[in-house]
Amino acid sequence: MSKYPITIEPFGEYAMLIKWPEEVKEPILEDMLQFGNFLEQNCLKKGKWELVPAYHTMAVIRRIPIEDSANLKRELLQWYENATKAELPERYLWKLPVCYDEEFAPDLKEVSDKLGLSSEEVINMHTSSTYTVYGLGFLPGFMYLGGLPDSLQIPRREHPRMKVDAGSVGLAGQQTGIYPQESPGGWNIIGNCPIPSFDAKKEPPSFIKTGDKVRFYEITEGEYQLFKLESEVGIHQIEKIKLDADS
Repeated sequence: MSKYPITIEPFGEYAMLIKWPEEVKEPILEDMLQFGNFLEQNCLKKGKWELVPAYHTMAVIRRIPIEDSANLKRELLQWYENATKAELPERYLWKLPVCYDEEFAPDLKEVSDKLGLSSEEVINMHTSSTYTVYGLGFLPGFMYLGGLPDSLQIPRREHPRMKVDAGSVGLAGQQTGIYPQESPGGWNIIGNCPIPSFDAKKEPPSFIKTGDKVRFYEITEGEYQLFKLESEVGIHQIEKIKLDADS
């Protein structure tokens, strides 16, 4: 695994925060995931710790308070230096359906006008890219997807909505993402995915994890309703492809 200049500091009573260089780059994300995998396999007792990676930081969370953060910091630094045989965790490319019809895409026309593109061009660009999951947050299961083409990058809405429907697919800055629950939000909504990305009754509740990749494909309203029904009864099969270590 690569080695970066990392820093480690206490993050409340129960956690330490490991920081990589403050850049949004896949090699940094992969180094972070490799180290997390190494810690889980070799250093931290299973069931007593949780690792939460996102972008260029990873929270190392203990179920009970950390008594000696200075000693844990020394151990983490040493483990990082010695993690020469760490592997990436298993990762997948997920193919998710999106309906871009007007009723699901209240901002598509405005986005198209601001970007100087047709709605069809926006849809084609959005479905032609492969996105990396850099983190989960904001809402349970909300995926921050990097890799948005430069031509689709647009600021958040000036006036956020009080209600954004669950499944809404939005654009904001350099990212795209899916709202897993109904929520206030300021992203530009260009479609809706009928497949829930978070279910608190399942384990894990989010089937997509940090480090995975996502591609969207366009569906009709009829397919949207069918996929939504299939998901509700638990029979919809999401297409996924296992990624090689070098993907």
